[in-house]
Amino acid sequence: MSIRKRLSPEESRMAALEAARGLLVETGPQAVTLKAVGARIGRTHANLLHHFGSAAGLQKALAKHLAETICATIRDAVIASRSGIGSPRDVVDLTFDAFGKEGAGALTSWMLLSGNEDALDPIVDTIHDLVIDLDEYGSDTQRSNTLALVLMALGDALMGGPLATALELPREAARDRAEKMLVEGLQAAPVNPEG
Repeated sequence: MSIRKRLSPEESRMAALEAARGLLVETGPQAVTLKAVGARIGRTHANLLHHFGSAAGLQKALAKHLAETICATIRDAVIASRSGIGSPRDVVDLTFDAFGKEGAGALTSWMLLSGNEDALDPIVDTIHDLVIDLDEYGSDTQRSNTLALVLMALGDALMGGPLATALELPREAARDRAEKMLVEGLQAAPVNPEG
């Protein structure tokens, strides 16, 4: 007989979000239901309704959770790249993996197709905050590169493999192009003045 540990509301919510993320990565966005998440963490449907209000609320919270987690990782990679520890390719790979392997691309398309477009607000807001946080110069080029990188990563997650095959290009072609774009953007960026 197992003894269920009583979790704080925040711990319960975080456990549900991690379970939802696992379901998203393993079986796709259609599997992220209150019932499936509840079964995975040993909580009732009513318990999850209390935390999220509805399946749409869970999906919106998952989108926010993914965006925050992914952007924190990308922020660290950008800072490492700027300090000479990392590289633009690290930023590209993390962004593409976030939309591909981590499920953000599938979740984004699912939200759009199901008419739950406001669930994308946390993703867009978090990416916007990341760009503002990292963009010391207010560079339109860097903002344009961020837009292109995110759209390339999303497109690659949705149909990159089949399209690369159809065009007889290597599977990494989109990542290679994104890396080139970032390197060119860094070369065009102004030098950080002392002071």
